[in-house]
Amino acid sequence: MIKELAVGDHVPNFTLFDDQEQEVNLDDLKGQNIVIYFYPKDDTPGCTIEAKDFSCSLDKFTNLNTVILGISRDSTAKHEKFKSKYELKHILLSDAEGEVCEKFGCWVEKSMYGKKYMGIARKTFLVDSNGIIVKIWPNVKIPGHV
Repeated sequence: MIKELAVGDHVPNFTLFDDQEQEVNLDDLKGQNIVIYFYPKDDTPGCTIEAKDFSCSLDKFTNLNTVILGISRDSTAKHEKFKSKYELKHILLSDAEGEVCEKFGCWVEKSMYGKKYMGIARKTFLVDSNGIIVKIWPNVKIPGHV
């Protein structure tokens, strides 16, 4: 069983491909603050609102030396279409195998209409420039989150 991440922990390193099929390694972003948000699926109503909110606020985050990383299990091709369709400006990463979602405690059992299934819990992490988790937002509610 994987230990649940907590404020004060070092963020686990990972390497994933972005929407342009370029490798992004978390360690390469040290020296900057990082917002990592996990979301269930590209181009669905809630996920679209959340992604657009982050994208619209990107300049504010950039001025605070902060990089935004959105992660779902969608493919890089799907991310590219999603970014293009909504003119998103921040990085979307593909965790197709779900390993990073598991490391961050976001791959969970969900229930809809009494049917249980596994899916991504909407969760956001703020990591400081030294790679320390300084804030976690579990079970994110989209309005006002960004």
